Amino acid sequence: MQYGLIGKKLGHSYSKIIHELLCDYTYDLCPQPTEADAHAFMQAKEFKAINVTIPYKQLVMDYCDEIDPQAKAIHAVNTIVNRGGKLYGYNTDYRGFCYLLDRHGVQLAGKTVLILGTGGTHHTTSAVARDRGAAQIITVSRTPDPAKGWIGYEEAAKVDAHVVINTSPAGMYPEVGVCHLDLSGMAHLEAVVDAIYNPFRTELLLRAEERGVTACNGFEMLVAQAVYAAEHFLATPFEDCDAEIARVYNQLSAQLSNIVLIGMPSSGKSRIGQALAQRTGKTFVDLDDAIEAMSGRRIPDIFAQSGEAEFRRWETLAVAKYSKENGQVLACGGGVIKTPGNARLLRQNGVVLFIDRPVDALAVGGYRPLSTSIEALRAMYAQRLPLYRAAADAIVPNHTTLNAAIDAAERAFHEIFDPERTER
Repeated sequence: MQYGLIGKKLGHSYSKIIHELLCDYTYDLCPQPTEADAHAFMQAKEFKAINVTIPYKQLVMDYCDEIDPQAKAIHAVNTIVNRGGKLYGYNTDYRGFCYLLDRHGVQLAGKTVLILGTGGTHHTTSAVARDRGAAQIITVSRTPDPAKGWIGYEEAAKVDAHVVINTSPAGMYPEVGVCHLDLSGMAHLEAVVDAIYNPFRTELLLRAEERGVTACNGFEMLVAQAVYAAEHFLATPFEDCDAEIARVYNQLSAQLSNIVLIGMPSSGKSRIGQALAQRTGKTFVDLDDAIEAMSGRRIPDIFAQSGEAEFRRWETLAVAKYSKENGQVLACGGGVIKTPGNARLLRQNGVVLFIDRPVDALAVGGYRPLSTSIEALRAMYAQRLPLYRAAADAIVPNHTTLNAAIDAAERAFHEIFDPERTER
């Protein structure tokens, strides 16, 4: 192997696509399930350069002939270069985390900072917090240890923190939706930063967004540290690191994110979604079809035999299943936003677009159990419109031609990641 990544579990890693988009080399994912495997890999030294992820950022230090002073101070190495049989260790997570903070204007000087988790990334983020002048840094663990100064999550919820940084795996794919910290009592909370990058919005970040505070996911940090690691790999600096980080981040975010279409029944979600999937190379999923496949019943039969509540239960199960994956176009049923929690599930990995079609242009009856008349549709639209708007990242009008709506939806999606796209 020339270049790659080692760690215990790498099924969720985006490092391969990031590095291969950055540089002209093959980057391999090399999981090391046990510490014995990791020791054997390091002893063999059969690589030009590697990145290291949890839980081996400290283990590999014993094999480094030289360690960069910053990595030594953090006591975590995530980048190793093999030069003539000698191993040189670095920590690019530090610079990557600094980039993330600066990119979103998160200030730590004079602030009370809560850091969730006690692993290698904790060491990095706490070092940044110290170096940037945080007034107080408090470590939070599910196994509190007063001797180490670690507090539990119940106590942490009572801390009036300014910034919360998550370095724990809570909420990481595939165990999405997990969050151990209650943010509601933090009156002066300014920002929540999550080192997790899959999903893009963890439950912790969704709670932060609901509070109206700055919420940053770890994907930009991942891309930034990869750029800095690649400079070590090749011993060649990029001409403009920030521009390279932005380029790769925008391109991969658009590639990996879901496009979620919501709106009234017969507003054109499925046809627009199919076209978007073709244009973007994403997988198209009609959630109504998914519900029928999962339940083994046609939707009109579910309504007729078991009622709307049973249909909504199956709908939430389908939303939960597909929303935690990525690279999809999800066309949702008209009432998906009625069930509390569905919108937040869809936002985990998705940009939510509200396809807004005039009520008088919507279809009546047919396969849609609740579209019984134009009057019913008007009442339904009035009831649901605030929910659609609240859930959506952008509103896409479908008032003229289908192609115009498809173009508008594609443009709205890409503008989320690259606002200057339409100006070029």
